[in-house]
Amino acid sequence: MKKNMGNTDKIIRFVLAAIITVLYFTGTVTGTLGIVLLIVAGVFIVTSLVNFCPLYTLFGLKTCPAEKR
Repeated sequence: MKKNMGNTDKIIRFVLAAIITVLYFTGTVTGTLGIVLLIVAGVFIVTSLVNFCPLYTLFGLKTCPAEKR
């Protein structure tokens, strides 16, 4: 897996995951929607940690800076 996520993208995903988690555990978002959002937050965190997003590959996107040779 080649990295395809930049630092800005990783930070945005971590912030969104944190917001979703707080909303769920404070009871603002509940039920099926809450569980789906928690799963999305988990995916955001995992993809941020490994610097790879499978959807970016499908759409040909890459937000990481160009590697120097």
